[in-house]
Amino acid sequence: MMEWALVILFGAAVVLFILSFSKKDSIKMDQQLEQLASNLGNEMNVLQEKIRNIEIDAEITVHEAGVLAMSSEERILLREVLDLHKRGYSFESIALKTKQPENEIERLLSPYIKNKNERRNVANDI
Repeated sequence: MMEWALVILFGAAVVLFILSFSKKDSIKMDQQLEQLASNLGNEMNVLQEKIRNIEIDAEITVHEAGVLAMSSEERILLREVLDLHKRGYSFESIALKTKQPENEIERLLSPYIKNKNERRNVANDI
């Protein structure tokens, strides 16, 4: 009887020993999957930021067509202001974030806001 108990305990120890190796492999796989998911998330955020910048640049180009090209600093400021406006920030919040006067923010955004309202009016007239 004591021999059977020892055999059963020894067998259980071997099984648990083998399971511990498979458990380590699954932990490694989980870590690799988490790292892959994290990397994909970071890449998605970078791509979304690039797409948003391209969309804003396209809108700026459309509105500025026929006008002399603005300096890169002005373009960056306009991009930031448009981005904040599209995210729903108020003129006052945008002015605080960009450290620009509120009337400058209104001046920069006026062509874009006017255009939006005109599109709405035309859509409502139809």
